[in-house]
Amino acid sequence: MESIQGYYDGFTIKPIGRFDAKPNQKVLITILEEFIEPTKPAYKNGLKGVFSEYANPDLVDKEKYAWEHAMVEKHDNV
Repeated sequence: MESIQGYYDGFTIKPIGRFDAKPNQKVLITILEEFIEPTKPAYKNGLKGVFSEYANPDLVDKEKYAWEHAMVEKHDNV
C-alpha cells in the first residue's frame, strides 16, 4: 500500500506530486483537518491566454465589430 498527499479543490481531489495507480484501482481517501493555502498558477510566458477559460466562442464575431457599433450608437446623430 502506498500513501500520497493531495487536496480537494471544491470539485475534485488533486494529488500533490506523482503516483503510480492503474485505471480502476481502488484507493483509500482519508479526510484530514489540515488545510493548505491555494496556489496561484505561475505564468511563464506572460499573461497571454489567462482569461481563455472565460471566453465565449459564440461572441467572437460580435466582439470584432463591438467598437464600431458602440461609436455608431453613441454618435448616431452626426
